[in-house]
Amino acid sequence: MSATPLQIYIDGQFYPESDAKISVFDHGLLYGDGVFEGIRFYNGRVFRLEEHIDRLFDSAKAIHLSIPATREEIIEMTLATIRKNNLRDGYVRLLVTRGVGKLGLSPYQCEKASIVVIASAISLYPAEKYEKGLILATCATRRPNHDALSPAVKSLNYLSNIMAKVEAIASGAEEGVMLNATGYVAECTGDNLFTVKKGILYTPTVSSGSLYGITRGVVMELIAAAGLELREVEMSRYDLYTADELFLTGTAAEVVPVAEYDKRIIGSGQPGPITRRLIADFRNLVQTTGTSIYE
Repeated sequence: MSATPLQIYIDGQFYPESDAKISVFDHGLLYGDGVFEGIRFYNGRVFRLEEHIDRLFDSAKAIHLSIPATREEIIEMTLATIRKNNLRDGYVRLLVTRGVGKLGLSPYQCEKASIVVIASAISLYPAEKYEKGLILATCATRRPNHDALSPAVKSLNYLSNIMAKVEAIASGAEEGVMLNATGYVAECTGDNLFTVKKGILYTPTVSSGSLYGITRGVVMELIAAAGLELREVEMSRYDLYTADELFLTGTAAEVVPVAEYDKRIIGSGQPGPITRRLIADFRNLVQTTGTSIYE
């Protein structure tokens, strides 16, 4: 990464990170009113950029937020921010807030949405966790129901996920499993999850309360390419406790194995063969595909 301060894109201009500021009247700050995407880039290529931008626009549409740019313009903003910081590997946080308004809930008080792009390095988990596996715990905080804010919306309001993360850390775990209102497994605080049982892979349905994960979709493609069977089902904690293998997927986490859940050892306690294969396949894919940054 460049030794110079990061350059942050805000509404058409770049600012050094120390000068990158938004108004205290921005409804993204005041009310968590906005949407975002986390995007990875590897070896000078942005991975699944178009899919992330499509999800950003879907999230914005779901909360009646008009993005003041086209998909093509957002893509160019993202690439330009990476170039500005002379990066080849890292992470982009792309935000669209409702914009500056008044001290009231109405979004119609905000004249124009604001676009922020941050490009930097990231390392969510230590390298050893990809060899030994994470420790998980069930959180008391539940995933929002579909009759509230849809779990499919990647909004700036992440407080329930944060509270679940606090609970997981307090219990000595590194990540937390969130259940839905009926007690079925939805997802982790920031990742989707998969199990392996007798050679068959399982993952919670999106109707269970999980995000339409980009990495989740990529791993589903890798599973199909490997000739393995995948079933999307409602999953209970029992299904996780008794799995032969358990792993998480996410843009920042990539594909990471799980060694222990609620004090139960998963399988042998070491990453299983299918998990290891998918980690390798995923790493090969991200290094060799994506939208070119510098060409």
